[in-house]
Amino acid sequence: MNTRQFNLKSIRPDILSATINDNMSNDERFQNIVLRPIIKFQNDLFIEVFKNYIAKHKMMFYNFSLEKRLEFIESAVNRDVKFRNSLKGMVIGLFTVEEYMIYIQNSSALNKRMMHIVKDQLISNVQLFELPEVLKAV
Repeated sequence: MNTRQFNLKSIRPDILSATINDNMSNDERFQNIVLRPIIKFQNDLFIEVFKNYIAKHKMMFYNFSLEKRLEFIESAVNRDVKFRNSLKGMVIGLFTVEEYMIYIQNSSALNKRMMHIVKDQLISNVQLFELPEVLKAV
């Protein structure tokens, strides 16, 4: 195994709840073996990237109700093509070459799975997207 491949796989967290069995589809297997660990590994980065996204959108997010915040997150991930592509790049950049070759065979379906997981990660961390104390006083 080459060094890059070994290093990439060694930094990924184990996800004990991810099941792998013979009955699952190739896409589901890829999701559980590759996507979920990478997305979990990148969680802190996704949070900071989304905080920056909020700031670039004039911080209107902070005035929203919880329901509107969740809709904002979903809209950002699903409809903002530049933001979506940036998130995909943060995941794809941590693929091994072998994983990339699998990914390109069905990238459309895998992108949907990837973005669904990222969106769910951001939503589960919505409490971290509060107006920074420094800016509240201004």
